[in-house]
Amino acid sequence: MSREFQRGHKARVSDLTAGTDLYIGVRIGGPGLTFDISCFGLDAEEQLSDDRYFIFFNQPKSPEESLQLLGPQAGDTESFRVTLDRVPERIRKLSFTATIDGAGQMSQAGPGYLRIVAGGEEVARYSFTGSEFSTERAVMVGDLYYKDGWRFAAVGQGFDGGLEALLRNFGGEVLEEEEAPAEAPAPQQAPGFAPPPFAPPASAEPEPRPTAAQSYA
Repeated sequence: MSREFQRGHKARVSDLTAGTDLYIGVRIGGPGLTFDISCFGLDAEEQLSDDRYFIFFNQPKSPEESLQLLGPQAGDTESFRVTLDRVPERIRKLSFTATIDGAGQMSQAGPGYLRIVAGGEEVARYSFTGSEFSTERAVMVGDLYYKDGWRFAAVGQGFDGGLEALLRNFGGEVLEEEEAPAEAPAPQQAPGFAPPPFAPPASAEPEPRPTAAQSYA
């Protein structure tokens, strides 16, 4: 059974599932809005000390492939595969974020969520709506962080800037000119990693796009 989380709630991943091969699905959208959904792999100081752990549409996986961008699937606007036992020790937090690409603000977003799937079954879900935000252009949706074992935190924290501002907030470098987005990688599977069930629609239909951005303590 999937455990429902409210903003600010935290739990040990081991209390949700015995697995370490996780599927993270994010759904977000709104009329006329396009979102970039990303994962920031942060160090103990909550900084992006290694740009190779900024997982987004132009960089779909980390060097050892412990973090992988899977693309839209199973009703999710964007999805990731996280293999916790392969994440390097210097990476202490995985922050999943959503930023608006273009005009708009978070208050215009429809109902959305972040969900964790393990072994083909959803084990956790944090739901949110645009009414929880105002003029922010980004939201730090949820975190997986290491504190005596991996834990999950439902964050739901708005952020005033867009993706570049969020990147700077985490100490990353913003390139003057980004390359054209790479094609979304095909869903990855491996022994013990089952594709998630289709997520029930969250009323507002998002505009899927292989994209990037997210974090919290």
